Amino acid sequence: MSRNYRDLIAWQKGMDLVEEVYRATRLFPADEVYGLTSQIRRAAVSIPANVAEGQGRGGAAEFARFLRIAHGSLREVETHALIAERLLYVRQVWAVAFLERTA
Repeated sequence: MSRNYRDLIAWQKGMDLVEEVYRATRLFPADEVYGLTSQIRRAAVSIPANVAEGQGRGGAAEFARFLRIAHGSLREVETHALIAERLLYVRQVWAVAFLERTA
C-alpha cells in the first residue's frame, strides 16, 4: 500500500473530478446554490477525502471500506450530473463524457 494518499491514482482522479464539478456548477442557476450545486459539490469532495482518510487509517479492511464509500459518492455525482443534464444546466456532451470517464 502506498505511504502517501497523494500517490494514489484514485485520489488524483478524485481531485480532478472536484475541479471539473466546481467549474461546471458555476454555471448552475443561482437558485440551485443550496440544492443541486451543493449536493454535487459535496459528493465530489467526499470522493478524494474518503480515499485519503481510508489510506490514513492504516489497515486494509478500513481502506477497503472507505473506498466503497468513495465509490458510492462517485455514483451520487453521476446521478447529479444526469439530473443537471436533464434540467439543461450542463450540456449533454459534458454529462456523457463525464459518465464515460467514471464508468
